Amino acid sequence: MEKHKNFEKIVIFSRDELKQHEMQLSGFDSDRLRYFIGDVRDVVRLRRAMYGIDIVVHAAALKQVPACEYNPIEAVLTNIIGAKNVIDAALDNGVKKVMAISTDKAVNPINLYGATKLVAEKLFIQANVYSGDREIRFSCVRYGNVLGSRGSVIPLFQQQQKNSKVTVTDPQMTRFWITLEHGVNFVISCLEKMVGGEVFVPKIPSANIMDLVRVIAPESKVQIIGVRPGEKKQEVLISENEAPQTIELSDMFIIKPNQPSWKAGRYPKGKKLLDGYIYSSRDNPQKLSVQDLRKLIKNLEDHEK
Repeated sequence: MEKHKNFEKIVIFSRDELKQHEMQLSGFDSDRLRYFIGDVRDVVRLRRAMYGIDIVVHAAALKQVPACEYNPIEAVLTNIIGAKNVIDAALDNGVKKVMAISTDKAVNPINLYGATKLVAEKLFIQANVYSGDREIRFSCVRYGNVLGSRGSVIPLFQQQQKNSKVTVTDPQMTRFWITLEHGVNFVISCLEKMVGGEVFVPKIPSANIMDLVRVIAPESKVQIIGVRPGEKKQEVLISENEAPQTIELSDMFIIKPNQPSWKAGRYPKGKKLLDGYIYSSRDNPQKLSVQDLRKLIKNLEDHEK
């Protein structure tokens, strides 16, 4: 809160009562913070929460790949219908900017989670077209795995190493990684830059899954269990088909919409990508070494203490 004193009010909207309670206990109890219990499936509650709001960051989603595969209707209701509800509530309340948080799994999806996030991206981008004469802009941020987030592989390995055995789906698997702080700061910077319809992609490093094992559980036995349903060996943040409408800046890529809104502002100038360019975790020039991962995970553990 101290870093962002220019905000008059911040509303935390989620269905997780415990998480909101823990946030308040950990010091997030400013008079400028409001906590709303609600679900993105409930458009009436969303309208109430967005009253008087200028900026919305939409991050709610069912994100566990296996859970979405086995509960497809629930994934659709939260990730797609929920996205539609956020758009409708923002339009009804005169919100100025809406930023949706997306994922590398939305690119060439092979699982339901990725497919729902792809649809959500399309909904937010096209919302600029049917927003009428309202002064509102919709854009997306797309990045990879957040280091140490709930349900991710790092806390899994940390738990498994207590029993001296970790499970790995495929030793050649790579993933994009971003720290929570980097992700938050990137979203804020994109909110300042957005003109409507873009997908912002940060330049972030990737790492091999076995290097994570070497850092977190070097003494543990590794059991190879095979790729799970809907899982990829490599992730992609920009596909070959998206490259023609993508520009490269020093710290990010911006994917411009195929059908820009007539009222969209001028997009920044940047370097055009070569034909056939693919931004993948396997071929990423930014690779995290074992030493890099060790430092990042130590910083993560120190922050959690």
